[in-house]
Amino acid sequence: MPLPDGERLFISDGGLETTMIFREGFELPEFAAFTLLAEPAGREALHRYYGDFIEIARGHGTGFTLDTPTWRASSGWGEKLGYPATAIADVNREAVELGAEIRAEAGETPIALCGVLGPEGDAYHPESVLSGEEAGAYHAPQVEVFAAAGVDMVAAYTLTYAEEAIGMVMAAGAAGVPISIAFTVETDGRLPSEEPLGEAIERVDAETAGTATYFMVNCAHPTHFGPAVGRGGAWLDRLGGIRANASKMSHEQLDESEDLDDGDPVELASEYRSLEPKLPALRVVGGCCGTDKRHIAAICDAWPGSPSAAPRAT
Repeated sequence: MPLPDGERLFISDGGLETTMIFREGFELPEFAAFTLLAEPAGREALHRYYGDFIEIARGHGTGFTLDTPTWRASSGWGEKLGYPATAIADVNREAVELGAEIRAEAGETPIALCGVLGPEGDAYHPESVLSGEEAGAYHAPQVEVFAAAGVDMVAAYTLTYAEEAIGMVMAAGAAGVPISIAFTVETDGRLPSEEPLGEAIERVDAETAGTATYFMVNCAHPTHFGPAVGRGGAWLDRLGGIRANASKMSHEQLDESEDLDDGDPVELASEYRSLEPKLPALRVVGGCCGTDKRHIAAICDAWPGSPSAAPRAT
């Protein structure tokens, strides 16, 4: 199956959890979208949700990364939600099966089926820092389930420090499956660990022999990481994807907000377009918290080569 290798643009979905909570009216304990798999209404909502983005991909001639709803489906979070290890493994297999079913229904649209990993701790304020070895041991069971279930690759999102990413890359390598690594940043462009984004990417590459397929940044607004991109650096050759928040608020402000800030889809698309010339390895664009199909469609409309895109400034 096709992978986001840079030959063509791939889009991802948007903010799955925020869409399901604020648009679809579901309760997601601990932000765990995998709980939707347990009920027919939830599975139907997931079908509709992914289908909307597949239609956007088809209409714009892009590929689509179908990311499983398993960001919280690791052992620690499963235990908090009352799922023993065997049950959480079943959840991950079921999520891959759902993704494969949706892909089969999509026809010729290129779709990469990605098993999603999330952080062991809180995505904004981790209470502990795992070593690379500890992180590898923690995430290996989920990675192994994904590999056995037949995903095209593993995609790790919203990581807050480099050591966890190192462990994830090691686990993926041991399982023989490609992996992408997405860090989140604060408003100053640094990870919550205070490490600059570029340095975190370079450290992961140095300690894993550059075996991650590509890196991404997610769950932050372009105004937060744009200045770091603008300063340049060799690490930009490894930054292959963006999944930004709709909101310009900080992580702390988002945590405290009871309302969804969905920003301005057209403005967000313009900010993506301004970053594109600075990111030679960019191959995946999508959204995170607060974004939905409107934002992804606007990004596609603004992208170079789209009939509706304005000429790139020189």
